Amino acid sequence: MVHVPAVTVHTGLPVVRAIRYVEPLREGGSLPGLVEGDDLGTYVVKFRGAGQGPKTLVAEIVVGELGRRLGIRVPDLVLVDLDDAIARREPDPEIQALLLASVGVNLGMDFLPRSLGYDGHGRRADADDAAKVLWLDALTVNVDRSWRNPNLLTWHGQLWAIDHGAALLFQHTWPGVEAFAARPYAIDDHVLAFAADRLPSVDAALAPQVTPSVLKEILTLVPDDWLPEVPGMDGAEPDAVRAVYADHLAARAAASSAWLPAGGA
Repeated sequence: MVHVPAVTVHTGLPVVRAIRYVEPLREGGSLPGLVEGDDLGTYVVKFRGAGQGPKTLVAEIVVGELGRRLGIRVPDLVLVDLDDAIARREPDPEIQALLLASVGVNLGMDFLPRSLGYDGHGRRADADDAAKVLWLDALTVNVDRSWRNPNLLTWHGQLWAIDHGAALLFQHTWPGVEAFAARPYAIDDHVLAFAADRLPSVDAALAPQVTPSVLKEILTLVPDDWLPEVPGMDGAEPDAVRAVYADHLAARAAASSAWLPAGGA
């Protein structure tokens, strides 16, 4: 039977309906949860009603899908349609409040069973894979890939990047395009800093791939009602807001010589 979502979402991401809330994943500050979908898949869901708000979900889609196109392993993304009946069955009042505030469309990441958190203390990740993630974090100014919170998994012996919600800092303050393009990125506390010597070659390979057309394609995946208001653009059409995101990221990719982290120059 063809699944018809309870809501209409104009995006290229698949839409699945949540059929069971399994358990909370309390490692994340936004209280993501494990959810079963009507496609028989299991997803780590980040909820629209969490304290960080939809901007976190925008960053997850933009950075995750950009990483995918750059050859970085990231879990598949879907939109998860949550019904209030599921929310009301949850006995934990904190989680019930979160689910009720998130009825409708949320963001799901494919659950990677038996994956292990990567912290760099055992076997190091492949240096080329690590350098790609490090470069993506520098491009998008991801401030949450430290030793304290690596946000990396090892699955079938390979490195997977997760949790990109702390990236795209520009959407919180909206600096000028030029200011964001040249913003430095410190890697002193980055869990993959050991791969910094490979950044010049990675930059040469990846920066040209961050084109306006690729960014436009990725931003069409973001639901309209998750896009924030941009100062000075009151009442702007969603595609105009998407264009501002694309302009910031394209300008930063073109100015990589200004922010390539120390140790990679």
